Amino acid sequence: MMRVGVMGCGVISEVYMKNLRAFGIPILAVADLDAERAAARAKQFDVLQVLAPEELLGHPEIDIVVNLTVPQAHADIARRALEQGKHVHTEKPLALVADEARALVQLAHARGLRVGSAPDTFLGSHLQTARKVLDDGWIGEPIGATAFMMSHGPERWHPNPDFFYQKGGGPMFDMGPYYLTALVHLLGPIRRVTGTAQTTFAERVVGSPNRFGERIPVEIPTHVQGLLEFERGATGVIVTSFDVWHAELPRIEIYGTEGTLAVPDPNYFGGTVRVRRRGADEWTQVPPLFGFADNFRGLAVADMALAVSHGRPHRASGELALHVVEVMEAIHTSASEGRHVEIESRPVRPEPWPMGYDDTQLALDLRAETERLG
Repeated sequence: MMRVGVMGCGVISEVYMKNLRAFGIPILAVADLDAERAAARAKQFDVLQVLAPEELLGHPEIDIVVNLTVPQAHADIARRALEQGKHVHTEKPLALVADEARALVQLAHARGLRVGSAPDTFLGSHLQTARKVLDDGWIGEPIGATAFMMSHGPERWHPNPDFFYQKGGGPMFDMGPYYLTALVHLLGPIRRVTGTAQTTFAERVVGSPNRFGERIPVEIPTHVQGLLEFERGATGVIVTSFDVWHAELPRIEIYGTEGTLAVPDPNYFGGTVRVRRRGADEWTQVPPLFGFADNFRGLAVADMALAVSHGRPHRASGELALHVVEVMEAIHTSASEGRHVEIESRPVRPEPWPMGYDDTQLALDLRAETERLG
């Protein structure tokens, strides 16, 4: 079975390591620029090796580097891991610019390696159920979609929110990957975008106790809107904002020739999918058709491990992540230059889970693969 090294031991690493251990995937080592933080995480999960970052990247027994560093470091760490012959799964986004994301995908292909990226929430219960409903034609042919992420930013609670308001941050690059990945999973790739963007507040006030009252400058747009034209013909709207105090908009809705599909928050693995067909008097809840309703971050790492062993594509692919980065970048480019922007990449829609697939079956598959490999 694939052996993992975890690069970056911040908050998100806890749920990753909890799930990887539950899946039975060996974590050989951890690394972080803060050695004490790495040691604490290693102790928590009984990981024997605490390494410097370069040592982890060059470790001869590590097969997959799980890259949980800050977004500004994602592309560099992923590139260095690939150059060392490792498969890589990185937190979102894959990179901060499309050219860097494209270079990572090309490097992985050239080396015969896998690169993948969060979010893997589209592998969760509600988005897999929504995909099944859509693919089975419950709402007919999709004609449109809306996606809304409305908030007033993370500075009220995050201990160090500066990077959210620097290059590579903002609501689109922070939360857009969840919504765009979900939309591409449901509707396929996007061929053209048009965007608008604005910066409403020049400064943000930190609310967490460690830096309470400190003001941080805002360097990027914080209210970003995109018009999406999907290759298969549907159109969509996405709005991501750190400027909105309150909203009652849906998270994601898909509109079809025979009805409407309502999808819950794509930042989570579970939730209630609803459908309302033409002529219906009310919405109908769709029972979950798959497992993975809890917080299964790291699920894509398990899928990558099985995919490598079976010689099949992994679902949270580098191609999908590149497409999302290209779309986000294009929305900002459109906003600044006042024009439509064509999207070059065309990822294949990720293969859905087999009907009824859940964490129990995944654990069995991983155990069987471990036994097969000896």
